[in-house]
Amino acid sequence: MRTTVPARIEALPRFRAQRRTVIVLVAAQVLSGTGLAAGVTVGALLAQDMLGSTSLAGLLSALSTIGSALAAVAVGRLSQARGRRPGLATGYLAGAVGSAGVIAAAVADNAVLLFVAMFVYGAGTATNLQARYAGADLAAPARRARAVSTVLVATTLGGVVGPNLAAPTGDLAHALGIPHLAGPFLFAGAAYAMAALILTIWLRPDPLLLARTLEAERTAAAHAQPGDAGGRPGPGAERRPSGVLVGALVMVFTQAVMVAIMTMTPVHMHDHGHGTAVSGLVIAIHIGAMYLPSPLTGWLVDRFGPLTIAAASALALLAAGTVAAHAPGDSVAPFAVALTLLGMGWNLGLVAGTAIITDAVPPATRARTQGMVDVSIAIAGAAGGMASGVVVAAAGYPLLAVGGGLLALAIVPTVVVAARRR
Repeated sequence: MRTTVPARIEALPRFRAQRRTVIVLVAAQVLSGTGLAAGVTVGALLAQDMLGSTSLAGLLSALSTIGSALAAVAVGRLSQARGRRPGLATGYLAGAVGSAGVIAAAVADNAVLLFVAMFVYGAGTATNLQARYAGADLAAPARRARAVSTVLVATTLGGVVGPNLAAPTGDLAHALGIPHLAGPFLFAGAAYAMAALILTIWLRPDPLLLARTLEAERTAAAHAQPGDAGGRPGPGAERRPSGVLVGALVMVFTQAVMVAIMTMTPVHMHDHGHGTAVSGLVIAIHIGAMYLPSPLTGWLVDRFGPLTIAAASALALLAAGTVAAHAPGDSVAPFAVALTLLGMGWNLGLVAGTAIITDAVPPATRARTQGMVDVSIAIAGAAGGMASGVVVAAAGYPLLAVGGGLLALAIVPTVVVAARRR
């Protein structure tokens, strides 16, 4: 099916369209960040409370991430066919439906429904990540990483506020006859629905459709004026298919390590007597570290190249695992430091990997490729989440943290080989 762009959209200057796109995406990301944080903060605790098992708490996170993987495919394919606006809006609506399902499962004390609902809830996480690609569609190559980082940093406000709403929303839920730990999902559902509404109304022109139109015009102009080519590469000539694999591997390793350590930190803290408010604060700091450094990270990627910053992400993740493994169970500060480093390492890897992917594929196939890459990222997160509960139950949290840090070092040889090929 061929999708056309109205003439009035084609006539808009590119920089104005990009500015509008970023503003709308920022507004939606602030809301979606709140929805994302709800599941991170209390999802594992809710599962542990309902099922009485730490290992099954990790399974819940894995199911959410698997749902995120399938949603990444669906959002990518829908965006490829009809544009970013319907793709992202549909993904956020699915996240809202999943939030409602979690609340229903908690009220009914139904573990099966909880697993199904968290599976659907994962669509919100996938869409939140897919939005970063929309920020890069119309950006100039020299500022592409900064455009991605602007969209990512918008998640910070919702991501930091969300976990700190765990206690008050829990009280609200209790007053409504809903289990306390399901409270944050009340706010998450409303936030995801509002994000979908904002995108549906205001994400116009569609950045991906406009980028395709501009790319087609440049290609046609190059073919119409062969004398001007003079041996210069045409649009897409510098695309590097190998970049897709490299970018995907960088983000896969960072996601797996981040999800594994992040998922079990609240559970580990809870086992050492820390309450929901305290663990929520640590997760809020972590999510802030995941997104707040994005403008700086974008500048670093544009300035020094994505491969260099990808290698730096591995070192940050190793430091995070080391600090977490040696954190005293009765102290909050070391966990906050560890999860700050964990978030920063994830941010470095995500922005660098996204820049590599976007540079490697043209607009004509961009959304589909990006969706498939995010599937691999989500699967890695699912593996990390599933393994985290099993490892902690069998060998303890410190071993999980150290193992995750060592796994992150696999990024280094990946980028070294890619740099030599270039």
